[in-house]
Amino acid sequence: MNLADCYRLLGLGSGASFAEIKASYRRLARKYHPDANPGNRQAQDKFIELTEAYKFLLGVVQTSETQEEESSQQETVGETPPQPTVTKITRKETQLPKTPQLSQMDQQLKWSSYQQLQQLLKYRRFARAIALIEGLAQRLPQDPEVRQWQAIAYQQWGRQLIAEKQLDKARIYLKKALKTDPHNRSLWAEVERDFRRLEQLF
Repeated sequence: MNLADCYRLLGLGSGASFAEIKASYRRLARKYHPDANPGNRQAQDKFIELTEAYKFLLGVVQTSETQEEESSQQETVGETPPQPTVTKITRKETQLPKTPQLSQMDQQLKWSSYQQLQQLLKYRRFARAIALIEGLAQRLPQDPEVRQWQAIAYQQWGRQLIAEKQLDKARIYLKKALKTDPHNRSLWAEVERDFRRLEQLF
């Protein structure tokens, strides 16, 4: 998923503001949320895509705004180093701490891996998806977005294992998902739903 796809998914034009991104996501998230569409796989997939696009765009807007503020400070203050800026994005909203600064090479690796991961999960190639994201997590161990993607891969694989009646293995991967990204409330809700299904099958 590239930047243009993210804007398109949220029904926005390129360069939309933080407030516009947030408002559009909230509107669409209510429409496609799994709780509002029980049993509708297409709505669930759409909700996941919208959430990933939203988080990606927030990261882009945050980075852009931080760079603009730092540039403005350098112009007005001269040689004084830029002061840390207060981001508009709170941990409560994104459930993610600030992403560490990455080199250009690591940034390219991260987003090409993300695009590959999306395709692998879409076509249910879970073993390859998990190998890919675990390798990326080793390379970027402090990146909260990578941890989130890793947790989602574990959760999706756990759900597939439930469908295949491999219940013990499913339990292991669902627990790994929660351990990998313990502050993600939407992930917790999904995993709780999976655990309920699991208990019904035992």
